[in-house]
Amino acid sequence: MKFTKMHGCGNDYVYVNGFVEKIEDKPAFVRMVSDRHFGVGGDGAIFINPSEEADFEMEMYNADGTRAEMCGNGIRCVGKYVYDKGLTDKTQVSIASFGKVKYLDLNVENGAVSTVRVNMGAPILTAKEVPVISSMEQSVDEPVVVNGKEYRMTCVSMGNPHAVVFMDHVADLDIAAVGPSFENHEVFPNRTNTEFVEVVDRNHVNMRVWERGTGETLACGTGCCATVVACALNGLTENKVVVKVLGGEIEIEWDREENLVYMTGPAATVFEGEI
Repeated sequence: MKFTKMHGCGNDYVYVNGFVEKIEDKPAFVRMVSDRHFGVGGDGAIFINPSEEADFEMEMYNADGTRAEMCGNGIRCVGKYVYDKGLTDKTQVSIASFGKVKYLDLNVENGAVSTVRVNMGAPILTAKEVPVISSMEQSVDEPVVVNGKEYRMTCVSMGNPHAVVFMDHVADLDIAAVGPSFENHEVFPNRTNTEFVEVVDRNHVNMRVWERGTGETLACGTGCCATVVACALNGLTENKVVVKVLGGEIEIEWDREENLVYMTGPAATVFEGEI
């Protein structure tokens, strides 16, 4: 079976052409190829399939084999994959993921896609739709006790759930100690991704992320979107922010008039392989 290893700001996945490759037990396959010691290595795997509702479908799995609704860095790489491999000649494409369609603008340089701008849609703020168990209609700056310590979280869904926590000195955080406890906390019925965010100024933040089903990753596109929405809701930044993650920088803009979030960032191919 042929595959392509790609990443967006270090958030790496194994990409498989679902038009030609057929896998019976996808969760088991994903766990095997995601293993960084005994497999290919990645934060998960993404299958690029035909779609009746969009140009292509992105079928995305976490490293533990669980299905995920959306991946911001992953969808940028899907845009690069379908253009660079000649599956489309369009620079504006639609990608369906878990029944939701996103629209991509591909920036082509020297015949290959270098960056992608994605209309990520409207953020979901109603607590029960995130979902998060909350006494508030919108979980904004809400206290939550994790491992005996109180944090303040703002919960946003970008098609998948996020809890955004603001703090100082995020580089010093022992994320492996607290991340799993956030992910599996009883207030999150479907578990959660957690962003730990340090505000630098009105247009720049630093972010580390613990991804549901994977652990700490070098970047999370939907997490960057959720972070900027949470920053704006709490009055901490403007609506257009550069989010610095461990693997690079992603630009996010929340157009509050349209209530749409736009994400712009790189997409890169690492290598082609066969397993």
